[in-house]
Amino acid sequence: MERSSGNTRMLMRSCLLAAAAAAASAMGALPVSAADEVSQERLLNVDKEPGNWLHHHQNYSAHRFSTLKEVNRDNVKNLKVAWTMHLGGIEGGGIWSHGGLEGTPIAENGFLYVTDGWGSVYKIDAHGGRGALVWKMDPKTDRDWAGAVACCGVDNRGVALWGNLVISHTLDGRLIATNKETGQVAWQRTVADPDKGEVITGAPLIVKNMAITGVAGAEYGIRGWIAATDLSTQKEVWRTHTIPGKGEPGSETWKDSNNAAAAGGGSTWVTGTYDPATDTIIWGIGNPGPDWDNEYRPGDNLYTDSSLALDATTGKIKWHYQHTPNDPYDYDSVAENVLVDVPGPSGPRKLALEADRNGFAYAIDRTNGKFVWGLPFVKKVTWTKGLDAESGKPIEYDPNKSVQTYIASVTPSRTNMETDICPGNMGGKNWPPTAYNPDLKLWYIPVIESCNRIKVEVMTPDKLKPREFWTGGGPSQPFKITGSVTAIDVTTGKIAGKMETPFPNLGGILATPDLIFTGQPSGEVHALDAKSLQKLWEFNTGGGVNAPPMTFTVDGKQYIAILVGLGGAWDKWFIDSTPELKKIQPGSMLYVFAL
Repeated sequence: MERSSGNTRMLMRSCLLAAAAAAASAMGALPVSAADEVSQERLLNVDKEPGNWLHHHQNYSAHRFSTLKEVNRDNVKNLKVAWTMHLGGIEGGGIWSHGGLEGTPIAENGFLYVTDGWGSVYKIDAHGGRGALVWKMDPKTDRDWAGAVACCGVDNRGVALWGNLVISHTLDGRLIATNKETGQVAWQRTVADPDKGEVITGAPLIVKNMAITGVAGAEYGIRGWIAATDLSTQKEVWRTHTIPGKGEPGSETWKDSNNAAAAGGGSTWVTGTYDPATDTIIWGIGNPGPDWDNEYRPGDNLYTDSSLALDATTGKIKWHYQHTPNDPYDYDSVAENVLVDVPGPSGPRKLALEADRNGFAYAIDRTNGKFVWGLPFVKKVTWTKGLDAESGKPIEYDPNKSVQTYIASVTPSRTNMETDICPGNMGGKNWPPTAYNPDLKLWYIPVIESCNRIKVEVMTPDKLKPREFWTGGGPSQPFKITGSVTAIDVTTGKIAGKMETPFPNLGGILATPDLIFTGQPSGEVHALDAKSLQKLWEFNTGGGVNAPPMTFTVDGKQYIAILVGLGGAWDKWFIDSTPELKKIQPGSMLYVFAL
C-alpha cells in the first residue's frame, strides 16, 4: 500500500490527538493557581524547591543532586516500595519488538509527569502515599514510520514544564504542549522529519520561554541540529546545524569530494545544559557518519564528537571542544555536560564535565572551551595510549593527517576491516546521566566496561539512501560486558572510587547528600554510600532498569522514583554480550520507594 504523505500523516495524527485530549479533559481536574505556573525564575532557582524536580537533569547544570536527606545512609536499609503503577507504551513498531522506559519523572507539588517509550504523557497524583492517574495524553505516534528509523530503541526520556503546560517530544518528530491540568493538547508542531531519518528521543530543555530540541539519526545520514521553539508564538526561533554548511566555520574540516557533510551525522539526542550567567547552552554532539568508514569523510569532521556552546538567544556557536577527531569508532560525545565550579589558583574554575563514549572523562573551561584535565574512567582503553596533557587530544592525533588511525592495529579502517576496540562502540558511558555531589565534589559516572568487534564496509555515495542505515559497517559482541559506578574527584581530576557491577549501567545515577542511587538492567535498584560506594540497600524490581532514579517530597515525606522497563539499544544490538539479560521480559512500570 502506498504510504501517505507527511501532511496527510500529520492531519491524521492531529485528529487522533484531539480525540485523546478530549477524553483526558473529561476526567476533570482542578484549575492551577498562577503561583503554580512554571516560570523562568522558578527554573533558575530550583534549590528553593527541594521537594520538587523541575528539570530533566534536576537543575540547569545537570547535577542530578537533591538536598533531601530524610532517606540517608543510616536508614536507607529500611526503604520499601510505597506504590507502583503500570504504564503503557510497550508496543513495538518499525524494527523494534517493544518499547522501553528511559525517562526521568518530573515532580511538582505532589504530582509526577512521566512518559513511556512512545511519548504518552502521564500525570500522576502522588498524595496520600499512593499513586493515582489524573490523565494520560497519547500522542498517537506513527509507530512503524518512526520506529523504522529509530536506531536505538523506542524511547522517550521525559517532559519539561512551562507555565501551565507540559512540554514533550514524540519519536515521529513533534513538539507537543499539553495543558497541565486537563491533559488536553494546547498545540503541537513538527520539529524533526522521520522521512529524512530524523527522530526525537530526548527531553526538552526550557530556556527563556523556549523549548530546546535535539535530534537523533546519525546512523541514517542526517545532518544534525539543535532547534529552539518559542513557547508563546509556537514558532522556531533558531536552528543551529552541528555540521557546518559550505563556507561556514568548520566546513574546512570536511575534506572529501563526496559532499559527506550533507549526511555527516552529528546528532544531539541527549538533553543539554544551560549556564544563565553567560546565557550559554552547552550540548553534546554525536558521531560522524558513516560511523566506521572514516576514510569516506577525511578531516576532523566538526562539530561531531564535540561539546558545543551556543548563545541561547541566537543559537550562534560560541566555542567547541572536539574529543575524537575523524572518529572511526562511533564514539559519540552526546553526553550531558555537567556544569561545576571548583577552587582554582586564581579563583573558582568554571568547568563543563563530560564522560565520553571514548572512555575518557573531560573537564573543559566552560567560559572558552579550553581543555583542563582528562582521564580514563573505564578499566580498558585500547584505541589510544592516552590524552595529550596540554590539548586533551588523543596522543596519536596528527592534525596534518586527513584520516586518523590512532593506534592503527586496533582501529577500524579500509586496511583493517575487522578489529576489536575497547571501549566498544556503545561507549564507556552511553546516554544514562551522571550525577554530581557539590558538597563532596564527587562526580559519579554510570560505566559500561566493554569491548566489541567492528567490521568495516567501504561506503560510496550511491549507498546513501533516505531512511537506510549509513554506518560503514557494524559491531558484533564476542566479549562479556560488565559495568561500574565510578566516582571522580573534580578538584583533582582523579578517580576516587569504583564499584564493579555484573552488568553495564544502563540507567544513570541520582545523588543525595550521603547516598547515590542507581540500577541494573537485571532489575536491581541500589543505594550506595556517597563516599565509599559501599552498597547499603538493594531491591529487585523484577524488570530491567534502563532509566535514572529521582527523588521528591509529598506532604513532607521523601520518595525515590524510578521507571522500570528494559528497552533501548541494548536488548537488540548488544544482548549477546550479556546473555543473562535475555531472560528479562519487557515491562513498563513506575516504582516509588519510601521509608
